[in-house]
Amino acid sequence: MKKIFNILLILSILFTFILLFNPNPVQAAALDDIEISTNKDTVNPGDTVTLTITFGKPLGAYTFDIAYDNNLLEYVETDGGTPNDNGTRVRVVFYDSTGGSNPKESMSITFRAKEGIMTSNPTDLAVTAEGLANPDASENYDDITTALEKNIVVEPRYEDYKFDLSYTGGPIINEEKEMVLSLTSSMGKNYDHARIIADATTPDGGSVQLKGTDETQTEYDLIDSGWGDPSGYAIGGQNVNKVLNLRGIFDKAGEYTLTFKLIDRDSSDAVIAEDTFTVTVTDTQTTPPEEETPENEIGGTTEGENTTNTTKENLPTQLPKTGINLYIPIVVIVIAIMSTSLYISMKKKNR
Repeated sequence: MKKIFNILLILSILFTFILLFNPNPVQAAALDDIEISTNKDTVNPGDTVTLTITFGKPLGAYTFDIAYDNNLLEYVETDGGTPNDNGTRVRVVFYDSTGGSNPKESMSITFRAKEGIMTSNPTDLAVTAEGLANPDASENYDDITTALEKNIVVEPRYEDYKFDLSYTGGPIINEEKEMVLSLTSSMGKNYDHARIIADATTPDGGSVQLKGTDETQTEYDLIDSGWGDPSGYAIGGQNVNKVLNLRGIFDKAGEYTLTFKLIDRDSSDAVIAEDTFTVTVTDTQTTPPEEETPENEIGGTTEGENTTNTTKENLPTQLPKTGINLYIPIVVIVIAIMSTSLYISMKKKNR
């Protein structure tokens, strides 16, 4: 009995000691209203994304840890505390040194997407916290040990896929026409199961086939069944340039409208890209007319150019004389001899 009394006495002294030195015990509570958000869901190389943490009530002290994937993102800056970045996690610490007159209701942190990203990369910004307290530190809040996560996607600046259809000369009915269909993009979005299909609008009663053979020597008709394995194939990345060598067969003269589509088999055949081309088919091969030479043009020189016009109407009838006339030097020599003889003759007489 005495031993029990001593234990109760010791406990009473301890409890009294706690009350004396901590008359207003701090109560712990959950910070239920905290929210996290970003200013964008997708970020491209070189661009920034800002994560904002809204507390739901003023805080006078906190320590937040924000984890990120340093293969995709790099830390830029923080607003609302003192940051420390270790390369995969930024720790942000805040303490209101005024004793409660300058609390925070939110904080933000900014990251930049790294250069050289070639694919779409879903990633999370994960937030945990400790040391949460109200402005005057009279109330503490539970640590956030289960991370709050915000998902974003880091991906390149994708460029739309474009079709181009090329051929030489006009198609003739019931003759195979070599045609080249190309699908290009300088930075194409990645798809695991894409496929090329085609539709045609024909003259009344007409039909068309667009046949091609793949690397396995399997022949396909784009109009009838599309290109390649029905389940699709992977496409995307930098400098996409898919070329299909086709043989077009048209059975009636007139205009055909060919529409090519790139579809995503994983998204209920959603259209990724689409382009339309008009093909004019004739009964026989047409030869373009030869260009006529204008009446006032000879050798490619036309009237009005800064060049002498040499049409038949103004051609000279006689060629102009060129060179030195032979009689001129003979006359000069004769005059010189006669003058010399006259001078000598006069000189003799004067003697």
